Amino acid sequence: MRSQTLIPLFLACATAGAGADDSLVHARRAQALLGAEVWSQVLHIENRARASAYPRTLHALVFELAGILWFYSDGDGTQSFSLYRGRLEQDKADYAPLLRDIEPGFARWSVMADDVSLSEDGTLVGELPNGCFIESYASLRRLVARGAEIGAPRLLSYYAESKVRRQGHTVLAYEVSGRVMVVDPEQPDRPLSFTGALAGDPMQLARAVQGSEVVRARVLPLELPAGPAPRGVFAANPMMRAEVAVR
Repeated sequence: MRSQTLIPLFLACATAGAGADDSLVHARRAQALLGAEVWSQVLHIENRARASAYPRTLHALVFELAGILWFYSDGDGTQSFSLYRGRLEQDKADYAPLLRDIEPGFARWSVMADDVSLSEDGTLVGELPNGCFIESYASLRRLVARGAEIGAPRLLSYYAESKVRRQGHTVLAYEVSGRVMVVDPEQPDRPLSFTGALAGDPMQLARAVQGSEVVRARVLPLELPAGPAPRGVFAANPMMRAEVAVR
């Protein structure tokens, strides 16, 4: 896991682990869920660390949301990739320090060519491992596409601690008609409705959703998704396609 940064760390839900051979499929699935209007790139990464929580090779997705970059891998979900706010273009131009901060053994990486045939309803179906952060954003996209009334959308990420383990989870929250609506990606067709008094208190809202075992909660405010971008713009920086060694 990465060191403490100025950007809050959000981890997606802890689900069954995934094999390294599946990481490209999962990164592509995550990219499709975010949609072509979200800037993103799929990376192939070589890990030189002798002891690491990450496999020797893996695929991951880097994407832009709420003004910073995020990093998704199927092994541990989504975490903030940017180390500081206000450095978005610099971060896109040089992944090396960001990768090293996640795992010092990330010694070499390359950007995978885009698969412009992908769509959320395409061939990449099934559960996205540790994907509730991305799946919650996908829930917002679907609501917008249906013309639903949505106010103050945000991702609510929280940790729940039990006697067995500490588990992170992310859900979509938004406001409508004086109520706070919550869509859990594990039950996307059964939205929860809470009093508007919880709108400004992430901890109390998270405990209303999950229970008293929640020990930490944060929100990430979102803008409503724009219309789909033209195909082929998942990665808008062709200069980054060469293989790069992290120094």
